[in-house]
Amino acid sequence: GYVIGDAILFYLSENRFNLVGRPPAHNWVQYHLETGGYNANFERDERSAVNQGRRKTFRYQVQGPDAVKLMEKVTGKPAPDIKFFHMGMFSIAGHATHALRHGMVGQPGWELFGPWEAGEAVRDAIVEAGREFGLRQVGARTYPTTCLESGWIPSPLPAIYTGEQMKQYRQWLSFKSYEGTASLGGSYYSNDIRDYYLTPYDLGYGPFVKFDHDFIGRAALEKMAPNQKRTKVTLVWDGDDVTRVMNTLFHAGDIQKYIDLPLANYSSLPFDKVMKDGKTVGVSTYTGYSYNERAMISLAVIDTEHSKMGTALTLVWGEEGRGSSKPTVERHVQAQIRVSVASVPIAEVARVAYRPK
Repeated sequence: GYVIGDAILFYLSENRFNLVGRPPAHNWVQYHLETGGYNANFERDERSAVNQGRRKTFRYQVQGPDAVKLMEKVTGKPAPDIKFFHMGMFSIAGHATHALRHGMVGQPGWELFGPWEAGEAVRDAIVEAGREFGLRQVGARTYPTTCLESGWIPSPLPAIYTGEQMKQYRQWLSFKSYEGTASLGGSYYSNDIRDYYLTPYDLGYGPFVKFDHDFIGRAALEKMAPNQKRTKVTLVWDGDDVTRVMNTLFHAGDIQKYIDLPLANYSSLPFDKVMKDGKTVGVSTYTGYSYNERAMISLAVIDTEHSKMGTALTLVWGEEGRGSSKPTVERHVQAQIRVSVASVPIAEVARVAYRPK
């Protein structure tokens, strides 16, 4: 009943699908395709960072208040009325392009994808059409902050490391896989890996769990469903505490853990302790700076009794023992940062103003 990973499954045509997301979900699906006796084939199209020059598909996102106008200009047609998270097709620079009606922070937009060979022409056409609307290519450093503002936790630890039922799957995985190489980081520490597992309800996916069909983990989730004790929230960090931590870089004495901007995660799987009156009441799992909110914020899963908006909590920033052995982590001491509970999504336009059809 715990989460291995999440992804979006695109329907392309009869018996043809495209699964997009982080590796854990893909590995799990591939394993079952290979071992389950299915009449199905698959091919992987890894992200550019590990597959440079060999991609099969391009993928872009166009988001923002002028996204509709931009797409009408680049296609030369009125934007089709596609419902939220439904699919359509655009013709861009003469190339048929799949379009998912999508929005990360409440603004209208699309996720566009098609054959890799058409990617450069499609991108150039979008960029040229976007000049009129102030289009900016924000890049990999900025893109992850949309997760923070939209309330999506992208990095749950795959719940595959324990149990006899998962042993065959663990043996199937390569030691070079994401599951074999991903790093844990942060102030939260437990000797039991199961304490890092998250449920669909922890991640806010409860409304999508349906018991009208069979699936792996159904019985476990049916037991979990009526007994939820944790809630996903946004934590807003105290600005004075953040600047105090950064200030230690410029003075003699102990240095507290550097806070990178705009995304402050320093491991594949970040877990920081969230405390109330000295007791751990949850974990913070994704941290960064939001220019729109003018604040450091993080996504957290905490005990429901402490999830009321405005509740004051404390987040422990940095690792025990002056830092772990990870080569990317400097020697440091831990810091306590005051945080307050806010809504998720924190972006008002995503929460209130935008109602996808």
